[in-house]
Amino acid sequence: MILCCGEALIDMIPSPTTGGDTGFVPHAGGAVFNTAIALGRLGVKPGFLTGLSRDLFGEVLGTALSESDVDFSQSVLSDLPTTLAFVRLTNGHATYTFYDENTAGRSLSPDNLPALPDNVETLYFGGISLISEPCADFYAGLALREADRRAIVMDPNIRAGFIRDEARYRARLDKMIARTDVLKVSDEDLEWILPGPGPIGEKAQAIQQKGPSVVIVTRGGEGASAWVADGSHVDVAARKVQVADTVGAGDTFNAGVLEALNARGLLNRAGISKITEVDMRAALSRGAEVAAITVSRAGANPPWAHELSALDPA
Repeated sequence: MILCCGEALIDMIPSPTTGGDTGFVPHAGGAVFNTAIALGRLGVKPGFLTGLSRDLFGEVLGTALSESDVDFSQSVLSDLPTTLAFVRLTNGHATYTFYDENTAGRSLSPDNLPALPDNVETLYFGGISLISEPCADFYAGLALREADRRAIVMDPNIRAGFIRDEARYRARLDKMIARTDVLKVSDEDLEWILPGPGPIGEKAQAIQQKGPSVVIVTRGGEGASAWVADGSHVDVAARKVQVADTVGAGDTFNAGVLEALNARGLLNRAGISKITEVDMRAALSRGAEVAAITVSRAGANPPWAHELSALDPA
């Protein structure tokens, strides 16, 4: 099982009202939540670990997880409220304002790390859950505790405007990167982690030397690249589609990559170091295929398996 560990929240998506003003419509979301939903729709049957509220929005999130065949029995229930993220769309590109104080997701404590089922082979982390404390320390503690037994995959999906203590966040992120097996970052994330001049490839390889066997860098509409443990480098173009918006695009891309590697039996501690250029090209292509459908329709609405062509085993 792939256990997705991180935030579940409500995206408040702008929508015109009948009076001509702009209102906000609630949609289930969150970076790690979106990846779990996408994996479930692709038939992977993932698990999901988060702090989940018993409030109205928490019920919405639970229903969405169940409908996409995601097992969230590991999640911690509480009566604290659900995190809200108000979305602003500029030419289809999404930026976010978060309301996250004293919420169910943020309040997970590193003093109460759960025991995980033996069938969990891979842990996936990312999003604002790695920024907000105390839950950031909860997830970091879980990753560090489990890194010797299970594969660790991370997409930090850095929201610089949300970070209050940059030095503390960087220190936590560095510790997690050192124990991560597959690290995915956007080109913007890469520049934030390693600011200053230098080509993407050099920076990706510099991060790879810190611990990850695989480093994936996405460049929006320009496609994605990966650097693999055997020294190979792979570039894959993005699929050209009419873009509705980019909400959930990277999260869905991640699900496609994870599904492809999982299908090849490589998404585990023993398998990741054996990933070849051929394997990685197929995985990036699957991620691009899945993400293209998501960006072609409004909101984070990942495709189901029947909407996709079969993964090319070559």
